[in-house]
Amino acid sequence: MLKRLFIQNVALIERAEIEFSERLNVLSGETGAGKSIILDSIDFVLGAKADRSMIRSGEEFCLVRAEFTAEDPRIKAALAELDLDAEEELLISRRLTADGRGTLKVNGVSVTASMLRRLTAMLVDVHGQSEHFFLLKESNQLRMLDDVAGESVRTIKEELSALLARRRAIVQDRAKLGGDEGERSRRLDVLKFQIDEISSAQLKEGEEEELLAFRERWRNAEKILEGLSAARQYLTADGGSIDALRGAARSLSALAKFGDIYQSLAERLENAAAEAEDIADGAERCADELDIDEREAERVEARLDELKALKRKYGNSVQEISAFLANAEKEYELLSDSGVRFEQLSKELEKTEDEIFSVCTRLTAARKTAAQSFTGRVIEELKTLNIASARFEVQFDDFTRDDVSKATSEGLGGVRFLFSANAGEPLKELGKIISGGEMSRFMLAVKAQLSSVNAIGTYIFDEIDAGIGGKTARTVAEKFCKIAKNVQVIAVSHLAQIASFADREFVIEKSEAGGRTHTEIREAEGAARIEEIARLIGGDTENETALRHAEELIRSAETYKNSLS
Repeated sequence: MLKRLFIQNVALIERAEIEFSERLNVLSGETGAGKSIILDSIDFVLGAKADRSMIRSGEEFCLVRAEFTAEDPRIKAALAELDLDAEEELLISRRLTADGRGTLKVNGVSVTASMLRRLTAMLVDVHGQSEHFFLLKESNQLRMLDDVAGESVRTIKEELSALLARRRAIVQDRAKLGGDEGERSRRLDVLKFQIDEISSAQLKEGEEEELLAFRERWRNAEKILEGLSAARQYLTADGGSIDALRGAARSLSALAKFGDIYQSLAERLENAAAEAEDIADGAERCADELDIDEREAERVEARLDELKALKRKYGNSVQEISAFLANAEKEYELLSDSGVRFEQLSKELEKTEDEIFSVCTRLTAARKTAAQSFTGRVIEELKTLNIASARFEVQFDDFTRDDVSKATSEGLGGVRFLFSANAGEPLKELGKIISGGEMSRFMLAVKAQLSSVNAIGTYIFDEIDAGIGGKTARTVAEKFCKIAKNVQVIAVSHLAQIASFADREFVIEKSEAGGRTHTEIREAEGAARIEEIARLIGGDTENETALRHAEELIRSAETYKNSLS
């Protein structure tokens, strides 16, 4: 339920705060005074597309805050899904600046527009002359019918959900067994080939790295030999490094009698010479070993190609290929002895699908029973709204046993609402109804029947009473009162008959001050309310007859409302 609405710098409204009744609220005022600005503000804070043109001329931003009660468990669950604290009150604020930047907050936490819309879809249902959101969407009609059906349908749907979960488990288990006999046989052949191919390769960790290093040496053998030969030449040639080291050692040895330090240096040089000789010998051995057989090189290339092919098929490393092999062997063992189990699961699947079809049939039957009662009640409501020849039906899609694989937790087959307002005219889908007045009265009749079961806490009617008057207007007002027993109603109206039934009435007025136009919102109480009702009647607000008529309308409305409690 919408408790309070704060508006700042939206169109002609500089600043306004409205505290709504939990029952019937009526917004009235002269045409063009700004009633639509309030509804636009509500749409804005609920996540509608932002438009900078709504910012009051000369201002840098606009702001709307809406405070809702949040007692509905669905709303608390939605808040939890969005990682928001579920509090007793839900505060939504939205700000838009002149440069197009905006902020959205729920209970002080910033959210995205899509996150906000997921939440606000459960808060408010708006209906006007040319738009119908929640209740007229075919995707919601089945859920609406289930709400009307109540516990009988809920119980069947719980049974259906359990059966569907069992079917999914059976299908998954059977899929692991490879399908029918032919499919399993083909799968076994594939697995055996894969197992044999990987096993015969006798993979070893690190083998590929060794082979790649070998190939690199073989491809660069000439360059390696040149380097080894040059290094050995530098070390062993006459006057080379080794001769130089030994000559230096002898020179230092001659100084040994002058101190041990010189002998130590001489010994280190001898050791260096010995190490250099060993390096030279090592270089010679490396050169001898580099004499690679062509056939060995071809074997290495072939092995690398084999490893490359295995990696392409089974994994990017020996470890991954080994894991693939282990899984293949496990699956092969399972499929080799799966015939009996497959047949058992197939029979179990067929039995479960029979049960699903039976439950879906029962579910549709329960819905049809609920639909028959629901459509009858709506037709009776429409008769009181001066649509005497109204027809309303719920059309159900057919389905067969073959459709069970398409079953969801909602059952099989969809539904759609069909309506005709005039005798002799065919039933049509709601979206194809042309008359706005007929659509408005149809929606009012439906909502009157759904208000006790619909979880949405606030209905907004935007001039749904346009084009009616007299007795029908009084009937519409009475419908509003009945709906408002269960759901908060906010209605924009030009009719005195409807405004007189309001639990709280707000008058929207436009005025000029300081060279600027302003829209102001005030609650009409006492004498001010009587004057507003008189104005709506069309009389002079200072005319005693008009004022007495307004008082009579208010007294009559109060008498009716008291009769409902």
